[in-house]
Amino acid sequence: MVRSEARDWFDGALVDLDEARDALRRGRYNWALFAAHQAVEKALKAAYMVLKRARPPKTHDLVRLVEGLGLRLPRELYVGVAELTPYYTLARYPNAGLERPWESIPRETAERLVGVAERVVEHVGRLLGFTGAPREGQEGASGDRREG
Repeated sequence: MVRSEARDWFDGALVDLDEARDALRRGRYNWALFAAHQAVEKALKAAYMVLKRARPPKTHDLVRLVEGLGLRLPRELYVGVAELTPYYTLARYPNAGLERPWESIPRETAERLVGVAERVVEHVGRLLGFTGAPREGQEGASGDRREG
């Protein structure tokens, strides 16, 4: 049962990663970074369930999740995860540190950090043996369950 729930979390990460790529293509860099953050968070929480056989901590701090898992990420990914962490809030609220985040985030930053998210999700997927597209019945971008 744990593995099935973990797969649901990982599938959610894949959906969010797809949303990040789509937002990046549309020039919505703040939303791309929020979705990238969510993808990494969900992948790491899936890893918690499988590797630690425990509920993941209720946190959005990606560094805390990586360190709690004892994951050994390449330095550039670890630094990227640390940089991505504050975008959980920064990307959404104009009073959270960035004025008008939908206009303040450079394309290059969004591209780089979405790339970090892709690599982290891929790394976690390999570690857990989860590959490919989300399983049938996975939630869509709207959050509604698809009938399958």
